[in-house]
Amino acid sequence: MVVKDKNVLVFGSGISGEAACELLLKEEAKVVLYDGNDKLNPEEIRAKIEGGDSESLEIVLGTLEGDRKEELLDKLSLVVMSPGVPTDLPIVNEMREKGLPIWGEIELAYAFGKGDVLAITGTNGKTTTTSLLGEIMKNYAQSSFVVGNIGNPYTSIALQTREDSVIVAEMSSFQLETIQTFCPRVSAILNITPDHLNRHHTMEAYIEAKENIAKNQTEKDTCVLNYEDDVTRAFGENVKSKVLYFSSQRILEEGIYLENGQIVLAMNGEKTPVCHVDELNILGTHNHENAMAAAGMAAAYGVPVDVIRRTLKEFQGVEHRIEYVAEKNGVVYYNDSKGTNPDAAIKGIQAMNRPTVLIGGGYDKDSAYDEWIDSFDGKVKKLVLLGATRDKIAETARAHGFEDIEMADTFEEAFAKCVENAKPGDAVLLSPACASWGMFKNYEERGDKFKELVNNL
Repeated sequence: MVVKDKNVLVFGSGISGEAACELLLKEEAKVVLYDGNDKLNPEEIRAKIEGGDSESLEIVLGTLEGDRKEELLDKLSLVVMSPGVPTDLPIVNEMREKGLPIWGEIELAYAFGKGDVLAITGTNGKTTTTSLLGEIMKNYAQSSFVVGNIGNPYTSIALQTREDSVIVAEMSSFQLETIQTFCPRVSAILNITPDHLNRHHTMEAYIEAKENIAKNQTEKDTCVLNYEDDVTRAFGENVKSKVLYFSSQRILEEGIYLENGQIVLAMNGEKTPVCHVDELNILGTHNHENAMAAAGMAAAYGVPVDVIRRTLKEFQGVEHRIEYVAEKNGVVYYNDSKGTNPDAAIKGIQAMNRPTVLIGGGYDKDSAYDEWIDSFDGKVKKLVLLGATRDKIAETARAHGFEDIEMADTFEEAFAKCVENAKPGDAVLLSPACASWGMFKNYEERGDKFKELVNNL
């Protein structure tokens, strides 16, 4: 699409919005950056955008209504949505009714980028799998990038890509809602469990957004799916692309699986041992699945097994995901701040091998906490709760017979209660099963605070 001299609205002023503006300004579009928050400072926003001092960038803040709205909508050729902005807002519906193309930031990047995309989605494990596949590609391709929900907008690198580039992309359901032509050479859906229902409203809509990752794939492409997840296994029967399953529970005729702790790749009638899980630096069955997914995607793309094997053995894991912080006074501290939903937090508990004092609670995403509480299974000796969800979680815990609960008003107070209750030989685990918003900007800030408190002990 040619955007030169066209009026393009970028909706949302976060990192993705800023990167989308930069790409559009480089392509000589006339950009309107719109954000409904009228408390933002337009000059501060301009200063963060490369080319933001250009006359081709207009910043509009606050509620759009009346003549102001009509005048703006009438001149637009394209709308680019930031992933954090819900696509069912009344103003977005009005744009649709006017026949305006509504793209996500991913679609914009894909339209201007070159090379092959390897894209990963799923409720949990995306960041670890994306980071690991990114390392494999760095060891294989001359030009590789890691982008998307991992914190580096695809639009920020799209114009640097070449025909031989490989782009490894972590995709959230929010990003996948707004794709049109986006087509990865290899895609993966790692698993699907309830999450973000406050945004998608129904489980069906959430699943549909995730499955969009393979919407435009053809027989030349591959979709890597979890055989042990009912939703993804069934999805594999309906996709147009080739399907490669991975499994941690059974031996597959074709795919990638665990056999006596060995990761085995079965492709084109050949079985190749990749490595033993004891050679990995990442803990837990869920991480063995992440390793299989990354290895399966790389193999489907044509990466030699020796490159995959070497990278798997070298990979050190992802910050904020069951991250070992330190041992203090005989107590081991783990930062799993990325456990922002119950299913992710269950994986954190399953990886613990000692009595655990757990910090939980945070922003309310309309999650249910029953399965998370059930996963405590004698491992969790005390639960320290904070944030908007603390009463809801406490009520669920008591309903499931777990009574050893303390409440905290601040993160520092929650941490102090953990230190007080943990004995030598125990673990303290930050794995909140909730998003951090309301107390922190993001899960990274929350995890960094935890690590700072640990290191100050």
